[in-house]
Amino acid sequence: MTITIWSDIRCPFCYIGKRKLENAISQFKHKDEVSIEWKSFELDPNLRTNPDISTIDYFVNKGANKDQMSQMLANSTAMAKEVGIDFNFKDAVVANSFNAHKLMHAAKKINKQNEAKELLLKAHFTDGKNIDDMKVLVALGESLGFEAEDLEKQLNDSALDKNVAEDQMQAKEIGVTGVPFFVFNNKHAFSGAQPEEVFLEALEKAYND
Repeated sequence: MTITIWSDIRCPFCYIGKRKLENAISQFKHKDEVSIEWKSFELDPNLRTNPDISTIDYFVNKGANKDQMSQMLANSTAMAKEVGIDFNFKDAVVANSFNAHKLMHAAKKINKQNEAKELLLKAHFTDGKNIDDMKVLVALGESLGFEAEDLEKQLNDSALDKNVAEDQMQAKEIGVTGVPFFVFNNKHAFSGAQPEEVFLEALEKAYND
């Protein structure tokens, strides 16, 4: 049974949704038969990496209300804490996620996508690391088992660019407009960081179809 997920490393609800899904899978009696495939989706493909501005300032510059944005970040921080994740928006680096998505595709080749996703999300939301910095990505890759030189070569290769582009084209074809977006066994789909019981119900339904 395969769960296909479109998400962005820059999306807080993708991190929360990942944890809620994992909690649901842990309660699923056929959990050993579940595999997860991560697909690339960029919330802002044109974003320029800028370590010198805060997350709030980035959104305000795009037209958001500062007070409303502060409240939204506080709300998502509280939601994250409920599932054991510490968001640290104060130190989060405003960074383009394209190269991080390339790391996800490199990790797919060695069956380490889940581990790579967790490392990237934690690096961005908790540790204040720049997910568009090649040194950061290579260091994360080394902890997955990559040789630094080999991974750097892959991340600089346009072959992985095509993989990212294909994922995003596929998202467009099936009508994905927001992430996280979950597809269970190519049959049942929904978006958002849903409650664990919704994920568990989707798992049961997809398994029994």
